[in-house]
Amino acid sequence: MVIDFNKLEEVANPQFKGGEGETMFRTFNDGMNKIMLGRLEEGCSIGYHSHETNSEIIYIVSGDARCLYDGGEETLSAGQCHYCPKGHSHSLINAGTKAPLVFFAIVPEQ
Repeated sequence: MVIDFNKLEEVANPQFKGGEGETMFRTFNDGMNKIMLGRLEEGCSIGYHSHETNSEIIYIVSGDARCLYDGGEETLSAGQCHYCPKGHSHSLINAGTKAPLVFFAIVPEQ
């Protein structure tokens, strides 16, 4: 099955999960999995939140990211992946200075 994110509407999510600025998403959701192509401009973030009923995988396509994860901090760049297992908490922050952070986020419903 092909999912063409170029054909999906990009939707702005202001202060997503309590974060700063807008998170832009193109989302495919079949009820079993949510797959999102996301974009965070400079200074934007997804707020710190918990995954009580599911997990999340974030793959960095371009840009630099910081993840706050269970009280620690991780840095990521293109080609790296962050995994937040069920029962854990995290956030995603654009750590770049002039480029958007582009990423895929996959949330399987468990």
